[in-house]
Amino acid sequence: MKGKTVLERLTPPQILVIGFAAIIFLGGLLLSLPVSTSNGEGLPFVDAMFTSTSATCVTGLVVVDTGTYLSVFGQIVLMALIQVGGLGFMTMSTLIALVLRKRISLRERLILQEAMNQSSMEGIVRLIRRVIFYSLTIELAAATVFAIRWSFDFPVGRAIYMGLFHAVSMFNNAGFDLSGEFRSLMPYADDLVINVTAMSLIVLGGIGFIVMADVMEYKKKRKLSLHSKVVLSMTGFLIVFGAVVVFIFEYTNPRTLGSLNGLGKVLASLFQSVTPRTAGANTLDIAGLRQATQFFIIILMFIGASPGSTGGGIKTTTFTTLLGAMVAMIRGKDDIVLFHYRLAKDRIYKAITLTLFALFLVVFVAMVLSTTEDHPFLMILFEVTSAFGTVGLSMGLTPDLTVFGKIMIMLTMFAGRLGPVTLAYALQPKPEKELYRHPEGKIIIG
Repeated sequence: MKGKTVLERLTPPQILVIGFAAIIFLGGLLLSLPVSTSNGEGLPFVDAMFTSTSATCVTGLVVVDTGTYLSVFGQIVLMALIQVGGLGFMTMSTLIALVLRKRISLRERLILQEAMNQSSMEGIVRLIRRVIFYSLTIELAAATVFAIRWSFDFPVGRAIYMGLFHAVSMFNNAGFDLSGEFRSLMPYADDLVINVTAMSLIVLGGIGFIVMADVMEYKKKRKLSLHSKVVLSMTGFLIVFGAVVVFIFEYTNPRTLGSLNGLGKVLASLFQSVTPRTAGANTLDIAGLRQATQFFIIILMFIGASPGSTGGGIKTTTFTTLLGAMVAMIRGKDDIVLFHYRLAKDRIYKAITLTLFALFLVVFVAMVLSTTEDHPFLMILFEVTSAFGTVGLSMGLTPDLTVFGKIMIMLTMFAGRLGPVTLAYALQPKPEKELYRHPEGKIIIG
């Protein structure tokens, strides 16, 4: 019997890590070519790798202005990286296999299960088909709306191109834009069409494909899964609560909401609450927000989007589980009950582990960068949390980062996109089954 190849020895988490790293490296090489920039010189290698990492990890942090510095070729490379990064390279490879009518092997199904954060392989290929169909349909519909709106401001060809680019970027929660001068969507802070379309894309991309499929089948099933109920309710709560907080904190701030009319204030508050779902676009000057608002956005970015989506963060389900654990402990209950369902203990342990991993990562990177970057700590913490949550919002620090700072942020984006737990599984040695259990002990908590 022949020995296994190197690829066959790799676990699904290891394949995901290597696959994303390979895409980032290829993207970095393409962006460093002279044809990728408007000045014909190409991006410096570190900047090219940073931009490729940001696009593949659907973050949106930029060291150069996408709309003016990159050529059309560079922007198309960026858009391809966003699409592959958002849907996942395994999803894209499955699409190619389905087009070529190739059979999806058991090993590929295992990797897809890991990539989509599913508990079993059952129906995984059917889910991937839906993911691809929903994604392309939503992006095409949004691109059409964007193109019609921008046709009033730009030539038709430019409007169509901008519509497609922003639809892909917003749905995949990437946050890249072509507005120029690092303005994101600030010129459209009170534009109803742009705001509603962008927010719809961000929310749909952030709730996860599993929830989308569940909602689409609601008429037939007449019920939603516990996962979908938790995601939709927590997402709705965070958006409404976040908008109210931003509205209250920024209402009189002349650098943000203070200069807008009534509709503009409402739209901008909603947008700034939706975009920390890991989208990265903004209609207000993030550096101009009050410190209380900036810190509040850090919390929203840390929570992030939902499992199986294009977004990052610890996820809405993890945050809900932690809140449930706190409520259960205060009420003296043994179980966490959500929508009349009891959560399994392993879900609780995973939520705690993921949150602590994420917290340690963000704190560690922020402490390191506070010694290498000459900027206020809140600015650094904002940037690190944005990188981990694959958000892309920035207070303006990214272009001023040192080479070391760029590398640290790149690694943080990479860890945030794959997830700290996936990285830990990929790096850990093969687990051995424990042959015994230690006696139970007690410690005093609190």
